Amino acid sequence: MKTINSFALFLVIALLSSNYAYSQKTNKSMEQLATKAQTQFASIDNNKIAYRKFGKGTPIIIANRFRGTLDTWDPLFLDLLAQNNTVITFDYAGIGYSSGELPLDIKLVAAEVTKLADYLKIDKFNVMGWSYGGWVAQYVTFLNPSRVLKTVLIGTNPMGKNEISFEPAFLERALKPQNDFEDGVVIFYEPTSEKSRTAAQASMGRIFAHADVSKIPATQELFQRYFASNVAIAEDKDHFREAYATLKTPVLVLSADHDISFAAANWFPLLKHAPSVQHIIFPESGHAMHFQYPELSTQYIKAFLNN
Repeated sequence: MKTINSFALFLVIALLSSNYAYSQKTNKSMEQLATKAQTQFASIDNNKIAYRKFGKGTPIIIANRFRGTLDTWDPLFLDLLAQNNTVITFDYAGIGYSSGELPLDIKLVAAEVTKLADYLKIDKFNVMGWSYGGWVAQYVTFLNPSRVLKTVLIGTNPMGKNEISFEPAFLERALKPQNDFEDGVVIFYEPTSEKSRTAAQASMGRIFAHADVSKIPATQELFQRYFASNVAIAEDKDHFREAYATLKTPVLVLSADHDISFAAANWFPLLKHAPSVQHIIFPESGHAMHFQYPELSTQYIKAFLNN
């Protein structure tokens, strides 16, 4: 009960500050599309896959983080993306609003992206992935080189063996059935930075003003389904890590200077041999650096996708 009460108190405070932040930092005439987008369902492999589609321009299909749902994206981040691209967010099978079970093989999760594109009659598209979704997006990219135009990877690492593993604080907080505000700050932001904490309050306020928290994965069984592919990702029997040397698809990687789950430094050895990859690191930030810097991160992404 303590967690629920403290979280509820945080929401009251955060909502007040987020309304100010939203109006002050964005063009007042900008449509707020993300929170108004209708949840629709695609029939894929006998499952109902929930998705939302809004905006205009070349499609970008976005793969979500561990425990993420349609509701847990920062709507400001999505609205800014939607100014130049058709944004498509979705819930994996068995997650959030979608039926079925989350596949144990991440390649099957990646296949949901292309099957959703097929359902929507989209041939070529951009793909974006955050965290776990960053691995999903990489598999989509390497397995479908003729369909993926450009790839954006946020707060994630390449496949194969990475020298820096998760910090203990991530697993201590991220695996709780419910998280309070301080958990969110530790997992997604830089706790020692007041700038980051302020951004956390604003972003979480925007998110939880509309999110159905009952849809957020909260069981150990679901957590283990996410982790089931970790060994295969590290082994990288497809040699996708090496394939970055010859990859033609342009890739933009956004990292934080202190991501306790996916360290930016894990990209450094690969970058010397990955000519199509650009890497940007945000200061005083953590795993949700794109929510801390929604305007700046989307400026980078839009410039990358549309030039």
